[in-house]
Amino acid sequence: MSAQSNGKVCIIGAGCSGFTTAKRFKDFGIAYDQFEASDNIGGNWYHKNPNGMSACYQSLHIDTSKHRLAFEQYPVPDNWPDFPHHSEILAYFNDYVDHFDLRRHITFNTWVEDARRDDENQWHVTLSSGETRVYDALVVANGHHWDSKIPTEYGDRFDGLQMHSHSYDSPFEPHDLRGKNILVVGVGNSAMDIASEVAQRPIAAKCFVSARRGVWVLPKYLNGEPADKVIMPAWVPSGIARWLGQRVISRAIGNMENYGLPRPDHKVLTAHPSVSGEFLTRLGCGDIAVKPGLERLDGDGVIFTDGSREKIDVIIWATGYRISFPFLKQNALAVDNNRFPLYRRMVKPGWENLFFMGLAQPLPTLVNLAEQQSKFVAAVISGQHKLPDSDKMQARIIADEKKYLGHYYDSERHTIQVDFNHYVRDLKKELGAAWHA
Repeated sequence: MSAQSNGKVCIIGAGCSGFTTAKRFKDFGIAYDQFEASDNIGGNWYHKNPNGMSACYQSLHIDTSKHRLAFEQYPVPDNWPDFPHHSEILAYFNDYVDHFDLRRHITFNTWVEDARRDDENQWHVTLSSGETRVYDALVVANGHHWDSKIPTEYGDRFDGLQMHSHSYDSPFEPHDLRGKNILVVGVGNSAMDIASEVAQRPIAAKCFVSARRGVWVLPKYLNGEPADKVIMPAWVPSGIARWLGQRVISRAIGNMENYGLPRPDHKVLTAHPSVSGEFLTRLGCGDIAVKPGLERLDGDGVIFTDGSREKIDVIIWATGYRISFPFLKQNALAVDNNRFPLYRRMVKPGWENLFFMGLAQPLPTLVNLAEQQSKFVAAVISGQHKLPDSDKMQARIIADEKKYLGHYYDSERHTIQVDFNHYVRDLKKELGAAWHA
């Protein structure tokens, strides 16, 4: 250990991935410092987060039901609705942090400006205060829904207002959208939520959604129960589970073209799901008109790939995010088109004292993914579990990407997908007795 090291681990971020990792470190007796750029915990679920990194809008409800998102040692409130509002999620997070006495170990209003590893594998972490500290390991929990991505290939000739969905808060803030012709570009979850909200007749004059390709819109409920409440157990082979899910969902929602959407060129559950309880209804009511992909921006309007043109006042780009670590400047840690292969979605071979938490798109749940990952990281840092050598890790990365990504169509959107139950089963199998430590 370097003489400069404080013998601790550094955790970057105090969203749900960061604070549940801190809780596990506390349980294991692992010394750590935790830095959060904002004035409170919560990350993406902190509405109007002063660090500017939250994509949370006023009406946001989580798409994962309460039955799937609870932390293991801290149940969600009994009186919660099936799909809680963001304010309830944040209150739950704050209660968790205070219940386990984690808050006093977090340094708030402090950005990590730079983190680099030296030849002795020590991490030199430079803070916004100007101080540099040295650590034995680094945990990155900065989230992956904050670095907005807006396409540039459609030109810049547009007279109206453009904004990314990350900046959207309501039909009235930060911009008054009433009486406007609004185009929402994209058909992911945020796109459908926002389009469903602004399309209501007291708001938009007209609302359009641009869909480059067909999607399957999954319901929040099936047979009167939250759709994610009934999940195939991990022992069911993924191919069989997916086939059964495809049959059930296809029968429940029918053909997407019947709602006015393009026909999907892929099967159900072979793309990251778009979940909405309202979008298809808004289509059926005529409140939303579906357009194909964009050809180019055209002054006071937009021309689409079918040659049609619509007069547009506002474009909301719901076009996703870049995976980004601005404080990791060493070339070997660069992200290539959102592709960042990791062992168990946490470790880059050759960088065995660097851990990425929550850097995955798990089906069906995200909130407690890092809680499960933290068992693995704590076991490694404490010496209870030894990572395989680099060659074996690389082989496992290839096998896992085939397992979790092989059935998805090729897209930047599908680079970090995992199936939660199968993923956790794999972690548990690798750790063995250390899983319960």
